[in-house]
Amino acid sequence: MISLGIDPGTTRIGFGIIQSEKNRLSCIAYGILSTSGKDKLINFQEAEKQLSALIKKYQPDVAGIEKLFFFKNQKTIMAVSEMRGVIMLTLAKHNLPIHEFTPLQVKQNISAYGRAGKDQVQRMVRMLLNVKEPIKPDDAADALAIAICSAHTTISQ
Repeated sequence: MISLGIDPGTTRIGFGIIQSEKNRLSCIAYGILSTSGKDKLINFQEAEKQLSALIKKYQPDVAGIEKLFFFKNQKTIMAVSEMRGVIMLTLAKHNLPIHEFTPLQVKQNISAYGRAGKDQVQRMVRMLLNVKEPIKPDDAADALAIAICSAHTTISQ
């Protein structure tokens, strides 16, 4: 089974793609989908196009996305929510089952501690996926963690 994890942002969207086979997880790809940032509607179109190409290339069976639950900046949460809607629609157009996870749920799933720091979560992600080098940028590392959560959720259903 191939799982796609998405960490939404306005102009930087983290993605992580993993494979689970016989309770063994492995990293296929990770990175950032970047948009120009100049015009909101163009960003939406660029994100949809890049995400669709990623889905066509790797053909995931399931997707996970971070659920927004709290932001200090109301302007930021609106922009990220709009891009998240574009991402959700793109996933739905490709008929992918979608799992949503709050950051707390991701931390609990990956490290068994909901208040774990980013460095602790990243170490666990690297260990679970047998990745030797640090995963950069953080958005991609977060997306891999979400992909792991999605794989675990799918397997347990």
